[in-house]
Amino acid sequence: MKIDKGIETIELVMNFMGQERIIHPTLLWDDHEVILVDTGMPGQTGEIREAIEKAGLECNKLSKIILTHQDIDHIGSLTEILKTADQKIEVLAHNEDKPYIEGDKTFIKMNPERIAKMIESLPEEHSQKIKAMFNIPLNTKVNTTVTDEEVLPYTGGITVIFTPGHTPGHISLYHHQSKTLISGDALTSENGVIMRPSPSNTPDMDTALTSIKKFTKYDIETVICYHGGVVTENVNEQLLTLANSI
Repeated sequence: MKIDKGIETIELVMNFMGQERIIHPTLLWDDHEVILVDTGMPGQTGEIREAIEKAGLECNKLSKIILTHQDIDHIGSLTEILKTADQKIEVLAHNEDKPYIEGDKTFIKMNPERIAKMIESLPEEHSQKIKAMFNIPLNTKVNTTVTDEEVLPYTGGITVIFTPGHTPGHISLYHHQSKTLISGDALTSENGVIMRPSPSNTPDMDTALTSIKKFTKYDIETVICYHGGVVTENVNEQLLTLANSI
């Protein structure tokens, strides 16, 4: 979905435990380069490349991948994208989530114990798929770590907003040119209504709610929620109301 000049969402189908949901990575670009924010689930490289080309862009201009955090539906196709690319791609993330993205630490939420408990009552077909999903090789490196309020000088300027809680190193991004907030999983939305992050997938909800208050200092016209999609109606007012309710 086109948001504005140089920014577009990709809609990917995430099939998890037999349930289908739509997730929303983001493309940012200018005349010099293409940036991908989050990489979907494992095995979605082809769909991402198709989306880049459908936006009228060249895959060989993909120069940077910014990861909002460590969860599998955000880093799932990272290794494959890097492995199959014809060019060097720089990977950016927050230092707190770096060791999980690189595979030096076990995912905070999807550790072996939780996965085993989650799949114990599932049909064999589903349980095997989930096991394979979390056994993907994470032999990639985060080339560049980013910090709170750092302004990345790409595509008209992108401000990093450190929004921990959903994970320790979660970040959101504010795209200056389009006044768009790419919230990652710091927010969710439904039918145009901005909401808190998912309680079942947010280990430190108190910190996550405090992080939401950071958004009120920005002039935001559009929010892209990874789970829930694009919100354009009364965005600043919605964010202020949500922050004041915390």
